[in-house]
Amino acid sequence: MKSICIFGVFVADLCFVGDKIPIKGQTILGKKHIVGPGGKGSNQAIAAARLNGNISFITKVGKDNHSDMAFNLYKEAGVKTHAIIQDEKLFTGVAGIMIDKDGNNAINIISGAAGHLVNNDIDNHIETIKNSEIFLTQMETPDETTIYALKKARENKCITILNPAPARKIDEENFKLIDFFTPNETEAEFYLNKKIETEIDIKNAAQELLKKGIKNVIITLGEKGIYFSNNKENFFLNAFKLNKPVIDTTGAGDAFNGAFSVGLANNLNIKEALTFANKIAAISTTKLGAAASMPFTKDLVNY
Repeated sequence: MKSICIFGVFVADLCFVGDKIPIKGQTILGKKHIVGPGGKGSNQAIAAARLNGNISFITKVGKDNHSDMAFNLYKEAGVKTHAIIQDEKLFTGVAGIMIDKDGNNAINIISGAAGHLVNNDIDNHIETIKNSEIFLTQMETPDETTIYALKKARENKCITILNPAPARKIDEENFKLIDFFTPNETEAEFYLNKKIETEIDIKNAAQELLKKGIKNVIITLGEKGIYFSNNKENFFLNAFKLNKPVIDTTGAGDAFNGAFSVGLANNLNIKEALTFANKIAAISTTKLGAAASMPFTKDLVNY
């Protein structure tokens, strides 16, 4: 199996479950409160490690109870922690998550220590990238450092995957650093500044993104599945059909990206890796929480 380096954020998720997500100025009575580990990069690392991936995680945390939660989780999952920076002057990030009865969510993230990641942190852990064959990151870390990390991954011959969430500006010349670009519909709309509503819109959006220099585009479509396109082929894949109800969609995109990286690491072809990731993402929606919902390999036999 190819080794995988993931660069991203750990936050403690404060989840509030109720019948609905409150609108501006509204107070509602909730049903459940959960505190657990989250952050896109961390979730993706957990997802990949639970699927037997060889995972190293680069991030920055504080020295507090939330970081203790992170290290305990990584030890249990098998994520390598040698490139995790602890700074006692900073606090570990947190996220407030509102979840409604249908599993939909709204999230506010405070990156904390991970918001202070700088290029020098990448240089100090460049051996972790050099020793990896796949590099996966998102957009929760500071923009300059995210792009710098992608450049270093490209220089060291890694397959690069960028999950552009949350959607933030990327300078045009940096799209060429990306081997696999994995936006959802809303994020794709952000980068193209246009609405994406029909299948034709999705296909056209992927073509426009490829023209920016990206090698492969994967647009995730929630319950409608995914669309893949590169300069040789394109196809839709339906969402995996579940035999259990959807409880919480928080972290489903992270499950998808983590699983896709493992699929590539196991030398699956692109369609096989996407099919595998689709299944893992769907299974994650049958459990509450973010990192807590990342499936194990053993869970696959139940679906």
